[in-house]
Amino acid sequence: MRRPLPRVPNPKVVVTRELSDDVMARMNQLFDASLNRDDTPYSRERLAAAVQDCDVLVPTVTDDIDAALIDSAGERLKLIANFGAGVNHIDLKACRRRGIIVTNTPGVLTEDTADMTMALIVSVPRRLAEGEKLVRSGQWKGWSPGGMLGHRIGGKALGIIGMGRIGQAVARRARAFGLSIHYHNRHRLPKVVEAELGAQWHPNLDEMLGNIDILTLHTPRNADSENLLSAERIALLRAHVYVINTSRGGIVDEAALTDALESGRLAGAGLDVWRHEPQIDPRLLALPNVVMTPHMGSATFEGRMASGEKVITNIRVWADGHRPPDQVLEGWV
Repeated sequence: MRRPLPRVPNPKVVVTRELSDDVMARMNQLFDASLNRDDTPYSRERLAAAVQDCDVLVPTVTDDIDAALIDSAGERLKLIANFGAGVNHIDLKACRRRGIIVTNTPGVLTEDTADMTMALIVSVPRRLAEGEKLVRSGQWKGWSPGGMLGHRIGGKALGIIGMGRIGQAVARRARAFGLSIHYHNRHRLPKVVEAELGAQWHPNLDEMLGNIDILTLHTPRNADSENLLSAERIALLRAHVYVINTSRGGIVDEAALTDALESGRLAGAGLDVWRHEPQIDPRLLALPNVVMTPHMGSATFEGRMASGEKVITNIRVWADGHRPPDQVLEGWV
C-alpha cells in the first residue's frame, strides 16, 4: 500500500507566470501564493531561489526544470504542479529521486488544440495567410480565374502521428471535411474507435509517410519522439505534402524541414511551435508557403481557466494529504 501523504496547511506556492485574474485570486485565497503579476519569465537565478523555499512550484513550458535545479531545491519542495499538459521541460527522473510529485493539466486543451490544427490544415493548402497579406498590402487587383489558387482538402489523405486525445479530436474534425484518416501510434486503437473515426492504422510510420497528402503531429516530446520527423523521414514525403505541427518543436528536424520547403520538396507547412521558440529560423520567416502562429494552439480564455482550475485542484488535494488526480507517473513514492 502507498504511504499516506502528510497534510500541508496553507502551502507556500510559487507561480512562475501570470495566469488569469480569477485563477490568481483563487490561489491567493487558498494558499500562501507568490504570483508573477508582470509575467516576466523567471530567470535561472529566480527559479533557483524559488525552489529553495516553497512547498509547491507552478511552472509552465517556458521554465526549464532540469536535474540541477531539482537537486538544488530545498526540502520543502514536494509538488510541482505544472500549468499545461506537456512535461518535457521537467526532469521527471530527478523529481522521482527527490520524492517530488509532478502533476499536469491533461484533457482541458484537447478541443482548442484540435481547432487550431484544423485551421492550419485548411489555411496552408488554401493559402489563407498569403491572401490576407495580399489584401492588406493594397496590391490586390481584384478577382481573376487564376488568382490565389490553392488546393482543396476534401478527398485527401491525412496522416496523424500520435492518436491520443488531440489526435482523435483532429480526426473527427478532418473526417467532416472529407479527409481520409490514417494514423501511426505505438498501440492500435480499439476497432470500435477506428470505425468511429474512419481511421486506418499504420504500424510502420515510414510506410504511412509515403501515402499521405497532409501530415499532422500530436505526440509528446520525449526521448523517443525527439526528431521523430527526421531528415530521412521528410524525404519519404511526396512533394505535394503539407506538414502541420501544433505539438512540440523538437519533434521535427527543423533544419531539414526548412531545407525541404525552400527547395520545393514539400508544398508547405503550418507551424505553431518551434525548437528554439520564440527564436525562429529567418529562412522560415521568408517562406510564403509557411503559415506561422505564436504557440497559440491552446490559447483560449476557456482553456486557460480550466488549466488553472486543474492546478488548484491538484494542489488542494495534495495539501489535504491525498494523491493529486493528475499525478504524472503514479506510484513514485
